[in-house]
Order: sequence, then C-alpha cells, then structure tokens
Amino acid sequence: MFMQIIQGRVRDTEAAKAALDRWQTDLAPGAEGWLGGTYGVTDDGMMVAAVRFESRDAAQRNSERPEQSSWWSEMESCFDGEVTFHDCDDVTLLAGGGSDKAGFVQVIQGRITDRERARSIIEQSAKMISQYRPDVLGATLAVDKDGFFTETVAFTSEDEARKNETKELPEEARKMFEEEMSLMQDVKYLDLHQPWFSSRH
Repeated sequence: MFMQIIQGRVRDTEAAKAALDRWQTDLAPGAEGWLGGTYGVTDDGMMVAAVRFESRDAAQRNSERPEQSSWWSEMESCFDGEVTFHDCDDVTLLAGGGSDKAGFVQVIQGRITDRERARSIIEQSAKMISQYRPDVLGATLAVDKDGFFTETVAFTSEDEARKNETKELPEEARKMFEEEMSLMQDVKYLDLHQPWFSSRH
C-alpha cells in the first residue's frame, strides 16, 4: 500500500470539504488503484487528508489525469498558504487500519528514529489494543523516505478516547507504548473532531 498525506491550512472548511466530496463523486470512479481516504480539519484550520492507493504507481497515474489537475486547481484555492505532501511507501495497518464509522481521529506526526522497530511494536500491540482499548477501531502508520511519519488513530468517539486514555495500562502494554514513543521525535498531535472518510466499495 501507498499513502499520500496532504495538509495545509484552509480558509474555508466547507468549500474544501465540498471539493473533496466532488472528487469522490466525479473522479474516484476513474482512479485506478485508489483505495480510500481519511480527512478532517483541526480547530485551528489545518486540513489533513490521508489518501490510500494500492501503489505509488497508481497514485502517480491518478496525478497525471487531466481531470485530476483541473480538480486540484479548485482544491488548492481552498488553502491559505503552503500545502505539504508526504509520499509514503512504508505503510503499516493496525487492526485493519481503522473504520469509516469512527467518530474521532487523532493524527500523530513527527520523525521516527527506527522504523523497523516501530513497525514491529505496532504490529505486536494490535492484540493488546483490542483487549485494553476497545474504543480504538484501528490505525495506520505511514513513513516517508525522510523518516517523517503520520499515524492516524480511529476512535469510536472522542469522549471514549479521552476517558480511556487516562486509564492505567498493564505493565507490558505500558512498556511497549513507552518504547514506541521513545522512537519518535518532534511529535505533534492533530485532533480531527469531525472526520470524514471515503473508500472504494
């Protein structure tokens, strides 16, 4: 799997969402290899789009479509300033990667110091999360060639997430979480209180 993370501050959230909805309606049917996406805007106007493709080649072919270029001109006008792109060939899914029924998504970004170890920990933690954090519906970890990572964690609701994050974890789970965090630098959290999703059915 390949993921492209697109983000930037938007001046009009509704216009940006409308443009993304139009992509889903008009362009998605012809986007070969497109799998889906997770989207949202933080309270301070930062939009994050985590878009999934079968491969980098599929994403590139989509980018080269004339209708994609035309649509991006419309979408780009919704942003206020720079838009950043992170192309990630290194993608790990946790518990299926999430759910389009999630009521809250937390995006965690930063730099990863040991991607192999981080991937191993995340894969090992799947069983513990399903046992101790039933509010977590799944997650994705996408790392670009420079080691910049974006992790998306899907929750049933923000209330459930906040309630459960204060609970004390068993020793084994706590140590695993602490080791995972020790492998990450310059970590930032972006809360998507009203996420929306798209997927190929």
